[in-house]
Amino acid sequence: MDETALLAAARAGDADAFGRLVGGHRAELLAHCYRMLGSRHDAEDALQESLVRAWRALPAFRAGALRPWLYRIATNRCLTLIEQRARRALPADLGPGAPLTEVAWLEPYPDRRLGPEATAEQRESIGLAFVAALQHLTGPQRAVLLLREVLGFSAAEVAAQLGTTVAAVNSGLQRARATLAGRRAAPGGPPPPADATIKELAGRYAAAWEAADVDAIVALLTEDATYSMPPLPEWYRGRAAVREFLLAGPLRHRWRFAPAHANGQLAFGTYLWDDDRAAYAWAGLDVLRLDGPRVAEVVSFLTDGLYRDFGLPDEFPARPGL
Repeated sequence: MDETALLAAARAGDADAFGRLVGGHRAELLAHCYRMLGSRHDAEDALQESLVRAWRALPAFRAGALRPWLYRIATNRCLTLIEQRARRALPADLGPGAPLTEVAWLEPYPDRRLGPEATAEQRESIGLAFVAALQHLTGPQRAVLLLREVLGFSAAEVAAQLGTTVAAVNSGLQRARATLAGRRAAPGGPPPPADATIKELAGRYAAAWEAADVDAIVALLTEDATYSMPPLPEWYRGRAAVREFLLAGPLRHRWRFAPAHANGQLAFGTYLWDDDRAAYAWAGLDVLRLDGPRVAEVVSFLTDGLYRDFGLPDEFPARPGL
């Protein structure tokens, strides 16, 4: 059935027709909620609540503008949640002495939630640095910037979605752009390295960790690279600081790295040798931001059970001879 027929059936109470009506928009709506909220769990809750509201509001909907209507509902639900919850951040985003009780940690986002036909632009739009920078905007500024510059709605459409004026939309967009420019996180930017370069870097990075070769790891970093491990607040900047940290802690242990796909970036599931299990057990998810052929940032999410969201196992057996 086409959209008009599905809409008629849904209005008549056909829940399956409603599911088919909105199904093609779910992946992009979920990604939008994630950008707004910085949490995949909050995003899933916001999307579910938005679809319930859309189902209840079907009698007021007129055919022909389903996508902007769904985005209006989802965006306004996210704006309500932003008012109720602490902003999300990464450790490196916090200023000295920032009260940790007033912040929640940004969460990684599985690329597979974007759907099999995601474009390079869609993957870039969930990059950690961009999503972290968005959290420094007010809720309305986030909404305006995302609806205009990521999703491509016109100023008039955004004004209608947010219940404001075109002038207010344009003003909010200017302020949002200025804030992101100050954090060097505006949408777009230089193109990522070629796939062959990323693949080669990934292989060298994983091999260096598994060999506990600190010199090889540090050689792959930019001079001012950062390394953080939420939910731990500590973080490190620069090759020397990262090197000292790795030698003092992580590289005293045995590791195995498994390729992953997170936030449109190079990522690994990391596994720490466990004598009791005689296997490499889940430790966390490392998401890497690249600057050309080097690593500019590593965010290691030390979250139990995170492997399930990224289609990874909870452990790996020892390799022969190891």
